[in-house]
Amino acid sequence: MATIEDFDKLDIRVGKITLVEDFPEARKPSYKLTIDFGDEIGIKHSSAQLVKNYSKEDLVGKMVLGVVNFPPRQIGPFISESLTLGVPDENHDCILITPNKENAIVGSKLY
Repeated sequence: MATIEDFDKLDIRVGKITLVEDFPEARKPSYKLTIDFGDEIGIKHSSAQLVKNYSKEDLVGKMVLGVVNFPPRQIGPFISESLTLGVPDENHDCILITPNKENAIVGSKLY
């Protein structure tokens, strides 16, 4: 069973997607995301399997939640520096977890 101390080890922040690129080298259809996590964390990159539910245009400017303190992960030729959080839809495709208010502060920590 997880404890509150385990949860506290995760650094989950609000980020704003600033750039979305195709990722044709990925095994499953994916995008390469550039996400601004604010002044304290800065810019991080993430690979996410969002192609089925989001166009690139849908994603630019979107606020998301991401884990920013996992070690970088090599995904093909790309280094993913954060884990963009989502939940599955009825087809097991990713739906992003997003703040439900536009005035969420970029870089703020989930608590």
